[in-house]
Amino acid sequence: MSKLARTFVMTLAVSLMAFSSLSYANPVEEKPSAFAMTADALFARPMLLATTIVGGAVYVVSLPFSLLGGNAKEAGQTLFLGPAEATFVRCLGCTQSGRKQETVSSTE
Repeated sequence: MSKLARTFVMTLAVSLMAFSSLSYANPVEEKPSAFAMTADALFARPMLLATTIVGGAVYVVSLPFSLLGGNAKEAGQTLFLGPAEATFVRCLGCTQSGRKQETVSSTE
């Protein structure tokens, strides 16, 4: 392997390690406004529910092909589980999926 190729691979590896740790450095705490919550409840959630239903149907139809291709798990995650998580496991008005973490405060 040439010196240029080794330098490129090493730079790429260091960059990937550095960027992967950035997502863990600052936890995101969202505090959505009343407008964001209302828009989420009236527009985003129904659209995400429709996307989940359509994605589930597309997943079932494409399942034989994705099984043959060896990517059934990825297809299920992308077509059904991702939209379902965004629909049902997300605080109202938040932009990121997942449960909002409760803050614990001690009064000692």
